[in-house]
Amino acid sequence: MKYISTRGDSLKLTASAAIIAGLAPDRGLYVPEEIPQHTGDGSFCVSDFGKSGNTKRTVPGVLSSQNRGYGQLAASILTPFLTDFTAEEISACTTAAYDEKFDTPEIAPVVKAGDAYFLELWHGPTSAFKDMALSILPWLLKTAAAKQSEDKKIAILTATSGDTGKAALAGFADVPGTEIIVFYPKDGVSLVQERQMVTQTGSNVHVFGMRGNFDEAQRGVKAVFSDPEFAEELAAKNIRLSSANSINIGRLVPQVAYYVNAYMQLLNQGEITEGEEINICVPTGNFGNILAAWYAKQMGLPVARLICASNENKILTDFINTGIYDTRREFILTSSPSMDILISSNLERLLWHLSGGDCARIRALMAALEDGGLYDAGQELKAALKDFYGGHADMQTAHAALAQLWHEAKYLLDTHTAVAYAVYKDYRKKTSDNTKTIIASTASPYKFAGSVAATIGVAPGADEFQTLENLKAATGLAIPKNLCGLASSPAFHDSVINKHEVKSAVAAALNGS
Repeated sequence: MKYISTRGDSLKLTASAAIIAGLAPDRGLYVPEEIPQHTGDGSFCVSDFGKSGNTKRTVPGVLSSQNRGYGQLAASILTPFLTDFTAEEISACTTAAYDEKFDTPEIAPVVKAGDAYFLELWHGPTSAFKDMALSILPWLLKTAAAKQSEDKKIAILTATSGDTGKAALAGFADVPGTEIIVFYPKDGVSLVQERQMVTQTGSNVHVFGMRGNFDEAQRGVKAVFSDPEFAEELAAKNIRLSSANSINIGRLVPQVAYYVNAYMQLLNQGEITEGEEINICVPTGNFGNILAAWYAKQMGLPVARLICASNENKILTDFINTGIYDTRREFILTSSPSMDILISSNLERLLWHLSGGDCARIRALMAALEDGGLYDAGQELKAALKDFYGGHADMQTAHAALAQLWHEAKYLLDTHTAVAYAVYKDYRKKTSDNTKTIIASTASPYKFAGSVAATIGVAPGADEFQTLENLKAATGLAIPKNLCGLASSPAFHDSVINKHEVKSAVAAALNGS
């Protein structure tokens, strides 16, 4: 399996080289030349590009066994993507990633509530779905560096809309041979999210608030990656850049596993029969989480529709319904801040796949986006989006869905998952499609306690941390251990920069490394 840039850079990289690189030199995203196909007999068929004749070989699959632990299943999913890793290396990575740091042995349990099945992706060390991939990325990166004989220090550069930052910080803190640098929109995350980041310990940890929104932070990070002179300066100091955002293929591919695992749970619970199709509904802004579900479908997981749920910043909804991606709109701050995004980076990967790997077309679309703020994908690509349904819910609608589910089923959602639930309910009403649906539950409700408490009628506290306690008293639900004590934890990072200062901040952070 080789990886190439969506924008046509001629280099073909192994998985380990692509994971280390993060972003391609031409600012494209690395994609697998081919998505492994499940053969129906418990194996995957994948091209072996290292041999003449493009011969086929099979590797252990997933649907042949329903009784493996999460780590073993994840290893099966990763194997055909990471063909330059040995089975022992992949197993070591998954074993180290999916262990006692998660508060449930199921790692990502599926819970039925109301008329849907919620895939709880927030049982990891930071109570958000980003833990599912960022618990394994440091191990993949460390293994990749050894395989590539990489002797440079790797600086992980990441922009976050709230959850990626803390998960990356927790994953890479004090990992030898790395530095981790995170930028977050100063006024665009919840108090809990900010406190999680600024209280992170680690000798290699750097956190910067930025005056601006997530799109501006991500744009600044991408500009640093595509600066050849800065890369040379860092190389002279024996440093190279990589990323923990979902622009890194090593972050994206592990997410495929939890959708397969969710399907296996429904089978084991007797909720579906083998081969029965399901829908998957995902609240998303950057498109990575739902792209992983699409990869799972392409690999052979029986998935009918992929329901893409947006908040008021409904750029993905509009794109799926019109084929036009237009960022020339008001940026709205909502109670689901991790979805407050107008530049959905991973959409570029999907368009590359749907266009048949037409790099020239992708370059033209991305150039149009950068130059004029919009592009028209054309009717052919719009038609290729047939697997997707785009819907959105404003705050009032999402909060109403959250409150209804709590009062009727005593199941509590966070504000992002509430958007997905509201979109799912609207989808069923509009389409009369009663296919059993998994909803990706992306964060603990305690990460957004203020909004959740107000929605279900719980009195706010003097601050968000007191509100956590009020919410616990009212619902009886335990506060995740990683969120306890945040209010009194010392803050180690207080730097706030302007949006044009990302490069200088990176230089300052690495100056003493």
